[in-house]
Amino acid sequence: MIQQLITSFIASAAFGMIFNAPRKSLIKCGFVGMLGWIIYFIMVENHLDAVFSTVAASFVIAVTGQIFSKIYKTPVIIFSVAGVIPLVPGGMAYDAMRNFVENDYNTALTLAAKAFMVSGSIAIGLVFSEVINQAIRQTQLNRLNKEQRR
Repeated sequence: MIQQLITSFIASAAFGMIFNAPRKSLIKCGFVGMLGWIIYFIMVENHLDAVFSTVAASFVIAVTGQIFSKIYKTPVIIFSVAGVIPLVPGGMAYDAMRNFVENDYNTALTLAAKAFMVSGSIAIGLVFSEVINQAIRQTQLNRLNKEQRR
C-alpha cells in the first residue's frame, strides 16, 4: 500500500512538472493523484469493477481539485489533469495494440474495449463532479438573490 501511495504521488507530481504547473502546487497535484489512485486501488482490491472504480476515483480527484482550486486560487485544471494520470490506462492500451500486431484479435479487442471504457469513465467522473459543483453554485446564487430581494 505504501508503495502504491508513493508511486502515484510521484507520477502525479512529475506530470505536473511536465505541464509546467506552478512549483507551489506540485505537492498538491501529487496529493490529488495519490488520493484518486488509492481510492481506485482499494475499490479494485475489494473486487469492484475497474470502470466503476475509475469513475469514483476521478470524481474524488475533481472534487479535491475544485477544493484546492478555491483554497489556493489556482485553476482547477492543474489539479485535475495531474491527478488523473495514475488512472490513465496506458499499459492496457499498449497491450491491446501489441495483441493487434501479434494477430491475437480477440484479446486485443477485449483490452481495447476495456481501455476505452476506463478512459471514458475518467471523463464521466470529472464531468459528474463539475455538474454537481455547478448545481451547488447555482443553488447558492439563487438563495443569495432571493435574500437580496427581500
